[in-house]
Amino acid sequence: MHKVTLIPGDGVGPEITEVARRCVEATGVKIEWEIVEAGEKTIKKYKTPLPSSVIDSIRRNKVAWKGPITTPIGEGFRSVNVSLRKELDLYICLRPYKYYQGVRTRFKDVNLVVVRENTEDLYAGIEFEKGEKDTLELINFVKRIRGKKIREDSGISIKPISVFASRRIAEACFRYALENRRKKVTVVHKANIMKFSDGLFLKVVREVAKKYEGRVEFEERLVDNMCMQLVQKPQNYDVLLLPNLYGDILSDLCAGMVGGLGIAPGANIGDTYAVFEPTHGSAPKYKGMNKVNPTGMILSGVMMLKFLGEEEAAFKLEEAVAQTIQEGKRVTYDLLPPAKEKEAVGTKEMGEEIIRKLLL
Repeated sequence: MHKVTLIPGDGVGPEITEVARRCVEATGVKIEWEIVEAGEKTIKKYKTPLPSSVIDSIRRNKVAWKGPITTPIGEGFRSVNVSLRKELDLYICLRPYKYYQGVRTRFKDVNLVVVRENTEDLYAGIEFEKGEKDTLELINFVKRIRGKKIREDSGISIKPISVFASRRIAEACFRYALENRRKKVTVVHKANIMKFSDGLFLKVVREVAKKYEGRVEFEERLVDNMCMQLVQKPQNYDVLLLPNLYGDILSDLCAGMVGGLGIAPGANIGDTYAVFEPTHGSAPKYKGMNKVNPTGMILSGVMMLKFLGEEEAAFKLEEAVAQTIQEGKRVTYDLLPPAKEKEAVGTKEMGEEIIRKLLL
């Protein structure tokens, strides 16, 4: 019996979480769910989108599965996802992108894994607001010690990248490649411009790569060139290792190549805790409409099952998802050609079809 923290999330989160939970339970794996709430609905009650009870639950159970949670743009509270990663030191963001036959996409030969450093870079949250006293002090400090002029009406974000965080994400990436029989790691950076941040990341990754010579192929790409390479010849790439911001951006690019965020799973993993989730947002405009694709949430459940050591159940659930998509008879609208979208079923009905295939 496994015990797992379950966080339904906001927007469409609760409905896709319920469907995905039923799919995981249909594999026969015994899981005791500890359901806790986070996000918009907890702000009125607890004055925070991330109550301490959520963190406490994950610390007890070590593993969590969460639906999407709304993050306001430009104002309001910071991302719950980022807070979880920092609080639990979930330094590995693992996102596999695989083409499933029947998905609506121009790319048919994609099987990539994005390994993203999760704790540093511009997402460290070290920011200085325009016009604030400490911002002006920082501007004057930079001018004094570097002779660089920053306009006084600037907002500033700081991009820290350390040897420690770079080394541990590189080690985790190469271990993942070996354990999962992946052939190549490509480090993605902009070290030609940011020589002391991205340059440091690249230097450390090169050092780690030497330990794996002869076992895992290694190469380097600039992030702008990598974007072009992916849309031209994605079949040439396998595991991508990136700092935080580039990892976030290229994750969406890779998702678009395999059919969209609706089928993209993800995990945030540390040395002690792991949180599994789809990579898409909470899509509040679709809340309660029984319309959105549950595949990303279900496939994040597949990743969770593998993490729990339930390899056979994970394989069966992924196969049921793949068969359902390939048949294209009981899938959500985004998995059908535009001319056939009227034949689409809802979130629950697609989940029921996946369960039916599991039980055959």
